[in-house]
Amino acid sequence: MGGEAHSNMLVAKDYPTLAAGPVGKQIHSIYQSRLRQFVDGGQYREQGLVGKLNEAVASGTDWVKLAVYSPPKLARPLFKDATLHAFHPTKVGESFGPSWSTHWFKVQLTVPKDMLEKEHLEFVWDADNEGLIWTEDGHTVHGLTGGGERTQWILPKAFRDGKEHTFYIEMACNGMFGNAPGGDSIQPPAPDRYYTLHTAEIVAVNLEARALYFDFWEISDAAREFPEDSTQAHDAQQIGNRIIDTFIAGSGSDESIKAARKIAKEYVGESDTHKVYDSDQEAIVTGIGYCHIDTCWLWPFDETKRKVNRSWSNQCDLIDRYPELRFCCSQAQQYKWLEQYYPSTFDRVKKKVKEGSFQPIGGSWVEHDTNLPGGESLIRQFLYGQRYFESKFGQRCKTFWLPDTFGYSTQLPQICRISGMTRFLTQKLSWNNINTFPHTTFNWVALDNSQVICHMPPSETYTCEANFGDVKRSVTQHKSLDQDKSSLLVFGKGDGGGGPTWQHLEKLRRCRGISDKTGLLPRIKLGDSADDFFDRLEKKVENGTELVTWYGELYFELHRGTYTTQSNNKRNNRRSEIMLRDLEYLATLATIKNGFGKKSSYKYPKKDIDDMWENVLLCQFHDCLPGSSIEMCYDDSDRIYAEVFATGERLLSDALSELGFDDESSLTSDSKLVALNTLPWRRGEVVKLPSTARQVKYGLAHSNGSDSLGAMSVSPLASPYSASTASIKEIRTNIFELRNTQFVVQVTNGAITSLYDISADRELIPKGQKAAQLVIFDDKPLYWQAWDVELYHLKSRQELEPSKVTIAEDSIHRVSLEIETMISDKSWIKTTISLSAAVGTAPTAVEIDAEIEWHETMRFLKVEFPVDIVNTEASYETQFGIVRRPTHYNTTWDMAKFEVCVHKWADLSEATYGVSILNDSRYGFAVAGNVMRLSLLRSPKAPDAHADMGNHKTRYAIFPHKGPLDERTVRKAFEFNNPLKIVGHKAGTPGTEGPSLLNSFHIHGADNLVIDTIKRGEDDEDVSRGELPVKKGHSVILRVYDALGGKSKGVLTWGELDVKKVVKINALEDEIEEVGVVDVEGEGQGGGKGAKIEVRAFEVASYKLVLE
Repeated sequence: MGGEAHSNMLVAKDYPTLAAGPVGKQIHSIYQSRLRQFVDGGQYREQGLVGKLNEAVASGTDWVKLAVYSPPKLARPLFKDATLHAFHPTKVGESFGPSWSTHWFKVQLTVPKDMLEKEHLEFVWDADNEGLIWTEDGHTVHGLTGGGERTQWILPKAFRDGKEHTFYIEMACNGMFGNAPGGDSIQPPAPDRYYTLHTAEIVAVNLEARALYFDFWEISDAAREFPEDSTQAHDAQQIGNRIIDTFIAGSGSDESIKAARKIAKEYVGESDTHKVYDSDQEAIVTGIGYCHIDTCWLWPFDETKRKVNRSWSNQCDLIDRYPELRFCCSQAQQYKWLEQYYPSTFDRVKKKVKEGSFQPIGGSWVEHDTNLPGGESLIRQFLYGQRYFESKFGQRCKTFWLPDTFGYSTQLPQICRISGMTRFLTQKLSWNNINTFPHTTFNWVALDNSQVICHMPPSETYTCEANFGDVKRSVTQHKSLDQDKSSLLVFGKGDGGGGPTWQHLEKLRRCRGISDKTGLLPRIKLGDSADDFFDRLEKKVENGTELVTWYGELYFELHRGTYTTQSNNKRNNRRSEIMLRDLEYLATLATIKNGFGKKSSYKYPKKDIDDMWENVLLCQFHDCLPGSSIEMCYDDSDRIYAEVFATGERLLSDALSELGFDDESSLTSDSKLVALNTLPWRRGEVVKLPSTARQVKYGLAHSNGSDSLGAMSVSPLASPYSASTASIKEIRTNIFELRNTQFVVQVTNGAITSLYDISADRELIPKGQKAAQLVIFDDKPLYWQAWDVELYHLKSRQELEPSKVTIAEDSIHRVSLEIETMISDKSWIKTTISLSAAVGTAPTAVEIDAEIEWHETMRFLKVEFPVDIVNTEASYETQFGIVRRPTHYNTTWDMAKFEVCVHKWADLSEATYGVSILNDSRYGFAVAGNVMRLSLLRSPKAPDAHADMGNHKTRYAIFPHKGPLDERTVRKAFEFNNPLKIVGHKAGTPGTEGPSLLNSFHIHGADNLVIDTIKRGEDDEDVSRGELPVKKGHSVILRVYDALGGKSKGVLTWGELDVKKVVKINALEDEIEEVGVVDVEGEGQGGGKGAKIEVRAFEVASYKLVLE
């Protein structure tokens, strides 16, 4: 019992009796630091492994002859044009510039005889800037990054003949991150940077030494990054030191390198090829290559076109060399640029897509901002993106891919689902600077209860360097391990492009080897796509895995300044969205009127509309619209928007002409005026008449009985439809009273000190407080100037006092008070507070027009509205719905929302009364307690030193309303942003009395439902441009949404149009189900036919009306 001998135990035959000498304990930190020395490029470079990586180098004009052509005026000519010009001799050591210039090099290369038989030859080029290698016959080969990164090109075997071979290099005088001076990439670019060509040589590489380098890199990382109390960390340190000792003992010979590699295999395993991924052991990390190319940022759009070619040609080459690589890239716009400017590279990409190694992903036109674009813009991002991918590659995207945008709108899950996508990838919330987002993999739920699976890679980057630590963090930072332990590792150089490198792939092979051989490191697998990863997740959910849910917006606790920076750009976005809505509606009616081309030559201007939309969508890129790009980008976007507006005005004029109207430019004093209402409800307003057509300044626009979506009569104000009067007077010194039949407004020293609702008998401004008060703040965020505003800026609040207050207008139709305020000796603001006469019971608002001359530095201008309303939540319009956010700072999550995004209105209401603040082009807002605050202008100095400098015009309004928030605010904000358009009847055209084509589409019985878009079907036979199969017949697409958050039933009617059937469709215009057409006689809808529709709370529902 307990005394048995075990004869099979291994024992030493003769353990030494005497000690051979002292042996000390390794000092852990010293032996760990020694590991870095072995691969360091410092003082021991030639004695370590780095000195053995190259076997031979050939440089100089005997082997590498150079000539250059430098295009003038910062031109970026394509290959065919550039190579027609004369090239002049140049050499290593010469400098090229200035910033943003292009230089084409003709390279004539001869491999020396003593290098012809070397195993592996590379051409190395480095001028610390970006470049691209072209073959002699004009095909792209390989992108160059510079600065020691992506500088090598493997020479073709055909070059090993001792003869001279020619190729070209296109040099771009910018680094991967533009031309910022002094190493701080977000500073405005220097205009005069020059780049020195310091390397142009042929190198013979010792592949065994290179392989050891990567073995040793991962082993030394394991020694440093595995837990210090793990055997794996100690084993890695011992093996690393044994490798060094072996190398030293063999004087760095090839034999010692091979011996060292043998030791390395004890830790990283036997395979260093793609076959390392062939084992059937479970891998919980999926590695996916990705190349994030900002469509503009620290470089202009035109440079992005070249970045795409550089980056993607590299990936096609890398896929051939590393068959495990699965590469994904988003942004249909970038694919289209490649197709237009670099067709041979596009053909290579198409081939890789067909093979499954290059994956179009994301489904959107660009990686757009999601806070600022309107709802229809978000849908068009997917409509145009998905249609492009389907037309060029025969497939739609299933995964929305948006890793780098500054917060995520609450309706995105719904818009994804109606656009054919069920999953979403991002990671930007890992940048939060107040609260840590609690999930990695979860179900994200929209306002209407639609959901997508969302995954945020736990390595917390979309530009992962594929290091040991990145793989390790895929578990250690995973916040959803209780539900699912799998994750994506998204690796590759990014922001400025590039994508995965061969170094990344070599490192990941070793990481997988360590997982299989040694353990502890999460096992990574390459060879699957991002969709494969999400497919597995969806299957797990189907089989019972319960993911946690996150309801509502993914608010980003950083970059809050992007709601305001570059306000002119944001104003252009709003204007273009409204213009496109009107244009599609009027063009749709024009094609119906002319029988789809049978009665006149007018045709739906699909190409022009597509071009306009693609330009607007392009400018919604997540560094353009938010205001975080360099000045050159906004020079570009100004030109793009000018083109959009010019095209839009021409097309609107064409559509109006087809419908029988003259636009404003054709009006005369004899014109019969009509107010064009493109909104789907009745309006009655006092309108300012065009100077060319008026004998009086104002007229009354009114409907004729029924709800009117179309042409409204313009009558003299003294008519049966007369508006009541407005008045203004100075009641005491510098105290003015503006009054109509609904409100009495008192303005003291330029600010509203009283706003009294007559019928409700309610004062809205708390005693002693001032509304429409301009305030200015010091605005110095921690680092990201154009992006950020920090909570502490609120402590620097200063009120601006006016210098002059005068009555600007005093008529019975409209009264105005003009207030001039000096902001500084360089900046001023002129605000005009106006009150119009009320038209019947139509609600009015206190409107404020502001003209601002702005030349400040790091200051933030806002306007405040304290109101006598108490609620712990305020409501903000978002795309197709409402976001409710706290007005208090109870928790850090509440406090983090000290500046939020708004669209056309924000509202603070009690059960019995509320106040809405409307705007025509602003997006930053806050409600703290009872103070509503609209952000007007910022003045950051990086990355655009002149951001927002100059003259600005904007409008905002106070809209009080009896009762809680309802459709009155929604409609008033639409009207504020869509002024009635005054046009004239052409001679001989019928009037607007009675049923009219312009009064066709309505929803009855549900005031919360809004017809937001009216357009033609994308593939109708008279509309299609042929990119996808043509659908016979003619159709009208209506987009409807619930604006208030209530499930609703209504009747959709279309007047006298001959509608054959009504089909509910998704955002891509795929048919879902037919909706029955019913007779609406006797239901108060004016007779005719209609369709009964049911819309969920905050649902976006689209319908196709198929016409006879």
